[in-house]
Amino acid sequence: MSEIYLLTTVTKRALGRRLLSCYEHNGLSAVLCTLAKGTATSEILDCLGLEMTEKAVMMAVITEETWKDVKRDMEDSLRIDVPGTGIAFLVPVSSIGGGKVFRFLLDGQTYEREEENVMKNTKYELIVVIANHGYSEEVMDAARAQGAGGGTVIHAKGTGLEKAEKFLGVSIADEKEMIFIVAKTEMKNAIMRSIMENAGLESRARSVVFSLPVTDTAGLRLQDIQ
Repeated sequence: MSEIYLLTTVTKRALGRRLLSCYEHNGLSAVLCTLAKGTATSEILDCLGLEMTEKAVMMAVITEETWKDVKRDMEDSLRIDVPGTGIAFLVPVSSIGGGKVFRFLLDGQTYEREEENVMKNTKYELIVVIANHGYSEEVMDAARAQGAGGGTVIHAKGTGLEKAEKFLGVSIADEKEMIFIVAKTEMKNAIMRSIMENAGLESRARSVVFSLPVTDTAGLRLQDIQ
């Protein structure tokens, strides 16, 4: 899979609604939002003339063509290229768990399937699971059954999820949990399949799963020697 990315934008919390409007204006309906806090030192903040602010983090799956429009809109309407406003970055998506999920995440975006991306040649991948709030243990049980280690859970709120019923045949709650699992590439498919079968769309977890390539790691020595 190529030219499909996870777009992540970090900006001042006060700009969150305007950023969401920018996403929606460009056809990005399935968006995940969570809150964060900046960690810059007081010296850096003083140097840049900034105040410590609460942050809004928004994520959506996006194609290369759509990104061009979103980037232009963020620069024009949000002035995101002005220092202190925020940042946006792309991470390539290597796989998406199922055709229904694929159509849901890319609703209305133009995409032509191409050759597999060279980023697939990585030792590890980050499996991202988006599940209904309160079902992270069910997701991790399914992942561990295929050899996954630990996971990290982030609370988030979904927007534009009313379209889920159109694509997935289910209603999805706004309150979400994002589970991040780093796994060896050769184990990824089995782990994703287990999550889809045991905590997927047919379960109460209503999980959506996709993966991102990881170019390098630290702290996974025990997995490396297995």
